Amino acid sequence: MLFPTTVFALFFAIVFALHWGLVRFPLPRKLVLLSASLFFYGYWSWKFALMLLASALLNHAAAVWIDKSEDPKGRRRMIAFTVTANLLVLGVFKYTGFLFTRFMVPLAIPLCARLGTTDQLIALQEQVLPFIEKIVLPVGISFYTFQALSYVVDVYWRKTPVARSGLDFANYLAFFPQLVAGPIVRAADLLPQMAVFPDRSVHLDVGRAATLILGGLFKKMVVANWLSEHLADPVFAMPESYGGLDILLGVYAYALQIYCDFSAYSDIAIGCALLFGFHFPVNFNAPYFAVTLQEFWRRWHISLSTWLRDYLYIPLGGSRAGSVRTRINLFLTFLLGGLWHGAGWTFVLWGAYHGAYLSLERIVRRLMGLPEKPSADTTLILGLLGRIWIFQVVCFSWILFRAPTMAVVGDIVRGMCKWGGPSTLLSGTAALVLVIGFLVQFLDGHRFRPVWDVVGRWPVWVQGAVAALILTLILGIGPTGVAPFIYFQF
Repeated sequence: MLFPTTVFALFFAIVFALHWGLVRFPLPRKLVLLSASLFFYGYWSWKFALMLLASALLNHAAAVWIDKSEDPKGRRRMIAFTVTANLLVLGVFKYTGFLFTRFMVPLAIPLCARLGTTDQLIALQEQVLPFIEKIVLPVGISFYTFQALSYVVDVYWRKTPVARSGLDFANYLAFFPQLVAGPIVRAADLLPQMAVFPDRSVHLDVGRAATLILGGLFKKMVVANWLSEHLADPVFAMPESYGGLDILLGVYAYALQIYCDFSAYSDIAIGCALLFGFHFPVNFNAPYFAVTLQEFWRRWHISLSTWLRDYLYIPLGGSRAGSVRTRINLFLTFLLGGLWHGAGWTFVLWGAYHGAYLSLERIVRRLMGLPEKPSADTTLILGLLGRIWIFQVVCFSWILFRAPTMAVVGDIVRGMCKWGGPSTLLSGTAALVLVIGFLVQFLDGHRFRPVWDVVGRWPVWVQGAVAALILTLILGIGPTGVAPFIYFQF
């Protein structure tokens, strides 16, 4: 079920009415929300919904056992088992095909040729490949798996109390606005809200919710979809057909498309949660305004970057064991972060690229006498040059992220060197949409709080009329049809 659809609008209206209509009945209210979330997820496949419910029950049961146990060895064994089980399920669905077809088979071919067992290898492929092709990746499995892992690990570390009930934890894990593509909300932030649902005395920040939802719909339905249809998809589909300028436009278009697409989902999710009385942390904060790559990752997909920091980088040793070990930890963290995004060599190289650059960036800034984090008194010229440079660095990495194969990456890079011919993609409309895609970053964070506050003071009928007008304009301007959000595949 996609956000920008009539089906979701009807679904949301019904769940919203039931949620606030059952305020005096806490248990039925929680059951209704869980049922709605499972229906939302099961709209793709009822099997996915059962998997999600099983994940919630089993992870909560493990957390309860860990919380009650006083045996350190037993607790360690249980946390190791739980983490392994979660990663194993994720690995089976996400990486089986990659490991078999891109790793094991290429290694086995020369070995089998030397041993004279090529026929056996072919027979094995014929038996295994049909099974692999039947594996369907559950939508958003990476997001709810990471969310479940953070809960169990935090309970083990005694950082977060165990959920009051399996129902509260299931609502935390399955809450439909953020279920499919984040933000990855920590148990410490959302579980207390799921334990005690907001009542009618709570002030709903309708102004902020409406601004986030409508802004997200504009980002997705107008900007991201247009950039995808007219610039990014044609270039990445047939890079050999375009010259250097068009390929550069396609790469820039994808950089802005993925930002508008992903931040739109986060905005709509945060806005929908606000209308239910729940609060999510900000997930994007103008990432292309960053002066360094480290700052970019403090602004891009904040819930994932902080998750990787807290549950991978710091446990590996962080920056506590010297500069060499710090650089190794950074590289490993982003290498695994690349694998989290997808099973393919392009994603592995994308993660390695970011890890290597972050390590090099620290060394270079230290040699130049610059602080690791850009200071507030950075001059206007240096700040502008830093932003332009980091935007190019990130855009180059998006080539690896978007290209389906390394062969396409090679075509893109070679094509960027072909200059001189006429452009077939550059137009006034293309330039305008690219600029808008960059400027919508001003909607991130709390920059629009004055607008939220003003909208929140309007009468309800005025809010509804203005929202309907803006939604009509978005539907009229945007391309026909709604493409799935990019991060649904992760």
